[in-house]
Amino acid sequence: MKKRSIRRLCLVLALVMVLGISGATSAFAAETWTVTCPYAASGVAAVVSNKAAEKSVEYSDNITLVAEAIPGGEATMNTWILDHTANDPNLVFVGEGVLSITALLDPAKLQFDYEDLAYVENLYSSIFVMSADAKLEINNIDDLKAYVAEADEISVATNGATSSEAFLVAALFGSMEVGDKLKLVPYQSAAEAAQAVSKGETDFAVSHQSQILEAYNQGAVTVVCAFDGEDLESEYFGTVEGVGKYGYPYFRNRCPIMAAAGTDEEKIAELKELYDEILADEEVVEWLHETMLLEVDPLTKEELEEHLANVKSIAEEYMDVVVG
Repeated sequence: MKKRSIRRLCLVLALVMVLGISGATSAFAAETWTVTCPYAASGVAAVVSNKAAEKSVEYSDNITLVAEAIPGGEATMNTWILDHTANDPNLVFVGEGVLSITALLDPAKLQFDYEDLAYVENLYSSIFVMSADAKLEINNIDDLKAYVAEADEISVATNGATSSEAFLVAALFGSMEVGDKLKLVPYQSAAEAAQAVSKGETDFAVSHQSQILEAYNQGAVTVVCAFDGEDLESEYFGTVEGVGKYGYPYFRNRCPIMAAAGTDEEKIAELKELYDEILADEEVVEWLHETMLLEVDPLTKEELEEHLANVKSIAEEYMDVVVG
């Protein structure tokens, strides 16, 4: 064989090898999925998102999760919807406050609805608690009922004026028939609301448990009740009465992860499987429980929609207490 032919054959073989290696690399290259949290970077959803992203590399060679917090609430969600279409490698946290409350009270704020989203998984549930300025000496629901019966005004710090926390408070005091005394004091986050009551700026606050723990340990607040159906048995707070025992409305805070509508069902299933593996990790379960005071809470699509319907029904019933 002539030298020129041999060189040509070598070049062809080299090119085939390069293309083969390149094809194999692309076939097994990990996809990077950016997970946007439209809430405070110090908030529960953003912190949990970071933890899941860290763990993703341990459970998948195909998908890497990247957590991104872009505070802004509905505005951030609107931008996300406009920027992403089906099968874009992007996910977003969407709380029940947006889907069940904002959509009811102020739909003009939203440039999307539930049908524009494809459900992936819910990672956790948070049982909100109501705390009180320790000087009021309110330790349970009987103490609370006695206090509100005599009070001229009931000031409560919440995360925003029309948030999940605001409606939980409205439902509680509305059910006690003292909704006309309620003064909601909105803050930028549930963490700020927790700080407000610990400083004596308000009588009460609604927050995640983890956000009030330090103030409780310092003796600045008491934890009055939990927004759940049964008592909260806590190693940190002791027994905290659940409002549901008294027939008062409640719901847990959930913030499901969504993709853009139309994303391939196979990809949704792959993402869900990854999240479920992360949620089954013993380190993650312990971290959620002991550090964040949250519960692992995967939901089916039907369970999520039942939750959203419950929140909407409470918002409809107590709308006048919140917005006047």
